[in-house]
Amino acid sequence: MRRPCLLLLLAVSAAGAPPIAHAGGPFGIDHLVGYDNSGIWKRSYQKDLAAGAALAVIGGALFADSDSRMGHTFDQALDAMVLTAGTTSVLKYAVSRPRPSEDSNPDDFFKGHGHQSFPSGETAEIASVVTPFIAEYGSDHPAVYALALLPAYDAVARVKVRGHWQSDVLAGAGIGVAWGIYAHHRKTPLIIGLLPGHGFTVGYARKF
Repeated sequence: MRRPCLLLLLAVSAAGAPPIAHAGGPFGIDHLVGYDNSGIWKRSYQKDLAAGAALAVIGGALFADSDSRMGHTFDQALDAMVLTAGTTSVLKYAVSRPRPSEDSNPDDFFKGHGHQSFPSGETAEIASVVTPFIAEYGSDHPAVYALALLPAYDAVARVKVRGHWQSDVLAGAGIGVAWGIYAHHRKTPLIIGLLPGHGFTVGYARKF
């Protein structure tokens, strides 16, 4: 998993050059960058990516055969996505950090209700769903590592539209990768174990 993590670090570093203000934040890397909500960085594209990733994972978990390698990986990705969403939601409310669009000081934390910059939920979500697939198929099909471009793109895009600080997207990616690895290492996905009798049937073709 080192290559995807390195790619994300490089991407976020590129998004931060040149700084408009002195760097700060928990890692000393946070600073405002030139606002850019155009081209590939358009906010609507970021929303489409997050929604598409979620729908793809949910659809795959519902309709792919859980006994197959692909279906099992989809189930793991769904686990990772749900666990990541819970973790980031709790942290957002606990840390209550203002977004760059709300406050230009990266050292402001615990500002109360309505401030949910740390960590980035979207970057975390996308990292969580691609990690099980990279872990499962990366050694057999190295091209699968290209999936790491998705959270890297989202991380850069969120910084460019001033939706998050650099540390927000790095922390989000770390949370997503961590839960993705955890889910991949589980032989039985949590979503399966929580169901009565460890499964039920959807329609006539899908059993999990």
